[in-house]
Amino acid sequence: MNFRALIAGGTAASTFFALSGCGGSGFDDSAQDSTDDELTSSNSALTVLYGASGDAEKDAVEDAVAAWSKESGIDVTALAATNLTQELSQGFASGSPADLFYLAPEQIAGYADNGSLKPYGDLLSNRDDFYPSLVENFTVDGEFYCAPKDFSTLALVINTDLWDKAGLTDADIPTTWDELDAAANALTTGQRAGLTFSPEYQRVGVFMAQAGGSLVTDDGAQAVAESSENIEGLEFVRSHLKGGTFAYATDLGAGWGGEAFGKGQAAMTIEGNWITGALEADFPDVNYQVVPLPTGPAGQGTLQFTNCWGMAADSPNQEATLELVEFLTSAEQQLEFSAAFGPMPSVESAGDQWRSDNPDLTAFLDGADYATGMPTDVGADEVISDFNAQLESLKSSDPEKMLTTVQNNLEAVVG
Repeated sequence: MNFRALIAGGTAASTFFALSGCGGSGFDDSAQDSTDDELTSSNSALTVLYGASGDAEKDAVEDAVAAWSKESGIDVTALAATNLTQELSQGFASGSPADLFYLAPEQIAGYADNGSLKPYGDLLSNRDDFYPSLVENFTVDGEFYCAPKDFSTLALVINTDLWDKAGLTDADIPTTWDELDAAANALTTGQRAGLTFSPEYQRVGVFMAQAGGSLVTDDGAQAVAESSENIEGLEFVRSHLKGGTFAYATDLGAGWGGEAFGKGQAAMTIEGNWITGALEADFPDVNYQVVPLPTGPAGQGTLQFTNCWGMAADSPNQEATLELVEFLTSAEQQLEFSAAFGPMPSVESAGDQWRSDNPDLTAFLDGADYATGMPTDVGADEVISDFNAQLESLKSSDPEKMLTTVQNNLEAVVG
């Protein structure tokens, strides 16, 4: 699985129909009946289905699962998916899903609605250790369904060589929109944009958040896409795209912001902590600094991306599965995952150690205090995909009309 594609949120439209059509029943007769507060228990082995961003994640997950299996005495098979969304859907449709699996926020509502998921979040011994905003991402109708496995936020990444060349100092690091405007202007040349990012809500949305806007209310019950705050955020981006100090990565001939940044096509970018591995692998000579995103008219704002460990409602051995989840989400194990393939731990108890291990990347973790997640209603991912298609032409479009379309589309799926 391509991690950058995963966090971009562009789930195929077919996902909705897959979620609607596959419910739970299956496995074998060894499973005991369970209520909402009970877990099944049996001697059944466990299966874990996951998506790997590369060999580092694959090896880390399989090593962790093997370590728990050896310690617990319970056999576990870890399966790296080629197409996680498709294979997860097929498992439910066939009545034999994996016991435990990676699950994206945009998938949870559909699977929860058709009874495919076991809502086990409140049974976790480390339940109160997860960042509240992540718990909210995986709560449906007031029920905490699954443990966040890790997360990422967006921050501002600066090419320090280009920064110095432009005569800028630490005093010029932007903390407000006005300062971002000044820095982007100073860094822009005929061959280089001041700031780049992808033409999608998953990047542009930070400006909406900093203006005080969002796509849905905090409780997720109402669509608020056409708010004046969202219009203000998009107008800010639009004006700088027109002025040439901001540029979409695709308009620079790059696939994403990290690529444009690495090639020197832009001096700053808005990206998540996955950019560190990409720069190390593809652009090792680029020197950079990571800082918090500037504060907008309403304050700080960023976006966060996460997955959880979903548990099948039909798993015959949910007690063991819960124990495995607690092992995989422990501070110690999540720090090992972070060192292996980059994500930030989803538990607050790992925060101090992560900061110590990654002193130059703390802006990403600081963002957890004010981050906004993606809407989780069934069909919301399709609305965002349509929004992204509109954002590609933001420079020549009317943000208010654009957001009215998003509002109408969201009203059909939210609540």
